[in-house]
Amino acid sequence: MGAKAPAVQTLAGHSYNRRALALFDRALVRVLPAVPRPVVRRLAGRYIAGTELADACAVVRGLNERGKKATLDVLGEEVQRHEEAVAIRAEYERAMAAIDEEGLDANVSVKLTALGLKVDPALCGESVRALVRLAAGQGRFVRIDMEDSSTTTATLDLYRELRAEGHDNVGVVVQAMLRRTPEDVADLLPLQPNVRVCKGIYVEPSEVAYQGYETVRFNFVETMAALWDGGAKVAVATHDEWLVAEALRMIDERGLGFDRYEFQMLLGVREDLADELVREGHTLRVYVPYGKQWYEYSLRRLQENPKIAGYVAADTLRRLRP
Repeated sequence: MGAKAPAVQTLAGHSYNRRALALFDRALVRVLPAVPRPVVRRLAGRYIAGTELADACAVVRGLNERGKKATLDVLGEEVQRHEEAVAIRAEYERAMAAIDEEGLDANVSVKLTALGLKVDPALCGESVRALVRLAAGQGRFVRIDMEDSSTTTATLDLYRELRAEGHDNVGVVVQAMLRRTPEDVADLLPLQPNVRVCKGIYVEPSEVAYQGYETVRFNFVETMAALWDGGAKVAVATHDEWLVAEALRMIDERGLGFDRYEFQMLLGVREDLADELVREGHTLRVYVPYGKQWYEYSLRRLQENPKIAGYVAADTLRRLRP
């Protein structure tokens, strides 16, 4: 009996701290648009490779030298015009050519709304197919990112179409916060898929997504288990040390080889944890966004999920700590 009381107090303290941090996060987001653009650029500098392809290639080269792989993301989702979607596809083609020419250890991640999903779904599908074919010719891989829940069905449908057409060098993403994820995973398993599992960053209504922190964590673990037990390869995308430890435990219990998993993290976030995984011999891939839409990307990410603001602030303070 005596051992349980401190645990209750600890949970209560954690709950209070999370509420306080949530208020702080929202306060940061409210003032961000008033912060001068150069200041935001300095803050975002660790988390975005730069505005040009050359910037991104330099970052990837540095990551490769430190034993890390990369996936390039061209900023610019939620495009509004046909020509914008065409331009994003062209930039991906440039990026893939540069990756190949420079011999970089990197793939690409694409967002369907950047390639015109909400403007012209047919154009979007055509562009993704073209990029997947181009990647196959280079012996590389394309990850279709997952966006908010309004795009989940369309994203999974396109992934299934690509696999049915014989494209094996393409993967998808599921979000642990979404209530539909267990059913989506069950539907994907016959394909022996390559799936990135993440918590999810979008603010979703309670009927669509779990709202509790521990519930999302639990669903993350259950999702990994279902995928691995069903024969899938899992990209464990998290900066949460507890989830990393759980993933390592499950990998060890199942005796999984490197062909069945990798870890993924965002550029500039928890580099200490990433370095530790690399030292232990695990595959670590870093998500590297770049492009002229860096400011819009930064504001949108923070407005969609204020917790990111606090996370970036905490990560920055961690670096400043003696």
